[in-house]
Amino acid sequence: MLLYLTKWLAQYDPSFNVFGYLTMRAILGALTALAICFVVGPLMIKHLRVRQIGEKVRDYGPETHLLKAGTPTMGGALIIIAVAISTLLWANLTNHYVWLVVGTMLAFGAIGFVDDYKKLYVDGSEGIAPRTKLFWQSVSALVVVIILYTSAETPAETSLLIPYMKDVLIPMGIFYVPFTYFVIVGSSNSVNLTDGLDGLAIMPTVLVAGALGVFAYVTSNVNFAAYLDIPFIGGAGELMVFCAAMCGAGLGFLWFNTYPAQVFMGDVGALALGGALGAIAVIVRQELVFLVMGGVFVMETVSVILQVASFKLTGKRIFRMAPLHHHFELKGWPEPKVIVRFWIITVILVLVGLSSLKIR
Repeated sequence: MLLYLTKWLAQYDPSFNVFGYLTMRAILGALTALAICFVVGPLMIKHLRVRQIGEKVRDYGPETHLLKAGTPTMGGALIIIAVAISTLLWANLTNHYVWLVVGTMLAFGAIGFVDDYKKLYVDGSEGIAPRTKLFWQSVSALVVVIILYTSAETPAETSLLIPYMKDVLIPMGIFYVPFTYFVIVGSSNSVNLTDGLDGLAIMPTVLVAGALGVFAYVTSNVNFAAYLDIPFIGGAGELMVFCAAMCGAGLGFLWFNTYPAQVFMGDVGALALGGALGAIAVIVRQELVFLVMGGVFVMETVSVILQVASFKLTGKRIFRMAPLHHHFELKGWPEPKVIVRFWIITVILVLVGLSSLKIR
């Protein structure tokens, strides 16, 4: 929105041309989202407390989490608002990738909102039934995937890039649809499973979003794409503004979500952020690198799958509790130690993912 205003002002003062640069708009997007969180955050937390919209701690969780009961939740709405406003202000709104990712975030956020609402206001409710939740996630993801598939203009847009290998691009054809569907839905649920400790999910989200912003930038630049030997996806660079806004909003939310948390993200935030990250990874053709960079999300999800499978098949549990962060809590690790160490792991994995731009 402001992009068009600055273009008009540039007719009278050439210095306004600086706002046409993608990197400048990404920086401003991050700062705008951060500012929105700092201004709106305290007001939202106060409102949530007044309305008694607080976390209900389940009996089967770690005993230390009983102290978290009543902490305001559904704070992920703050992130969604900040990211959406910042993106609409600074991104090129004629770019269909921007609308697809914003739409993905809002659709998955709506599912999470209903899930959180039912947990809070329906007595004895565990939220949306898993099958119902998966159905609406599937509908949302398939709409995005089908639009991407039918609007693809080059074979590279529907091919699988194998990282760390030179010139390995596998055409997927119609298999693009189920593959990318699983990336988006899987990413959404993985971030949701990770969101179990104060700040545990949001910082890896910020780090991965920042890295995906780098991929979006170089992927949309024909010279960088040719030099780095990656597929050129025209227009994908505008997602850098969205990624930057997600970084700014994530850091702003972390200000209130860091241990001990003043507010929790809730499903409304976790499902939305995970779905958006998956959609961006699909667009910039970095699904496998995304799998590496989001290794913490993957570990958390795999730990749940293994725990359930092991208990059903053998009657025994592999971990003391799943997801994985609860296992380390029950081993005696203080919550901040678990959180920071998972952050450190994510930093390492993001660097490994970014190295794929040169190692091939």
